[in-house]
Amino acid sequence: MVPPSRPVGVESTLATTGGASLPGSRRASPETPARRVAKSPPPASPIASPPESPIFTRSRIDPANLPPGSLGLPVIGQSLGLLCAMRSNTDDQWIRDRIDMYGPVSKLSLFGTPTVLIAGPAANKFVFFSSALATKQPRSAQRILGGNSIFDLHGADHRRVRGALLEFLRPDMLKMYVGKIDGEVQRHIEENWAGRATVTVMPLMKRMTFDIISALLFGLERGDARDTLSGEFARVMEGIWAIPVNLPFTAFRRSLKASGRGRRVLEGITREKKEKVEQGKASRNSDLITCLLSLTDEHGERVLTDEEIVANAIVALIAGHDTTSILMTFMVRQLANDPTTLAAMVQGK
Repeated sequence: MVPPSRPVGVESTLATTGGASLPGSRRASPETPARRVAKSPPPASPIASPPESPIFTRSRIDPANLPPGSLGLPVIGQSLGLLCAMRSNTDDQWIRDRIDMYGPVSKLSLFGTPTVLIAGPAANKFVFFSSALATKQPRSAQRILGGNSIFDLHGADHRRVRGALLEFLRPDMLKMYVGKIDGEVQRHIEENWAGRATVTVMPLMKRMTFDIISALLFGLERGDARDTLSGEFARVMEGIWAIPVNLPFTAFRRSLKASGRGRRVLEGITREKKEKVEQGKASRNSDLITCLLSLTDEHGERVLTDEEIVANAIVALIAGHDTTSILMTFMVRQLANDPTTLAAMVQGK
């Protein structure tokens, strides 16, 4: 798991299964029991959160059929206990304690959402193969990140947005971005690493990852707009793994405010790029927003609206940021502690 400062956008996901991992989360070891978290049944149609972190609800279920456990205090529930465990890196033990107390299926409340924790192979089979489940973000994440993202869509709309995003990720498109990524990395190393005997890796990796992603997704070069968006993004991330209490002194309120400001920056960028696309002055391959603005269907109509483009650009930024920066931090740590591997890499072997 990750501490609250490394959110993944889904407030009730506690662990990953098998070899997969969530953005910003620790990869489970082979010995770690597979676990998933699922919402308990508020009145709603069956839904689930993003595929990496299923959260489920079912409607009109008799309370007598709910699993054992407690929802705790309103809004707070078990959120503080989980956050403390995450900060002390004991979240696995926190989950095991619940399983020991209530069994492999139990109810609880996390970040204002009734939740069901399920553990074991049968749970994973249910999560990944049940046809009754669809994706949806928790309400608190929706409030921060907004709607219109791929996580909130189903059926034909989900396929439409997914197909549009995959256009940007085609292998021939990705090859075109290598030079841009290489330039950002070299500039980052020259400015922040060269000539220094000691560096604090994690913050630098986070900034470099943000710079690369913002260049590829939004076409942002270095300057005030990128710096402004970086600050707002950091404040957004602080509130995603926080109790959803909208009061002036809370991280959740600060995250909501930052999300609105950041969204307005991206809406302005989208408008500028839309004008260039309409005037034929923009290349479809330059960045994600321009690529999505350029996509049309067989009738010549745009595939995505401006709102959908902004929402999914934000999701792409969040999905790639912590995963990449944490992975690179561990790579640097490994090289620093393994001189043999470092020497072989430097020599190109």
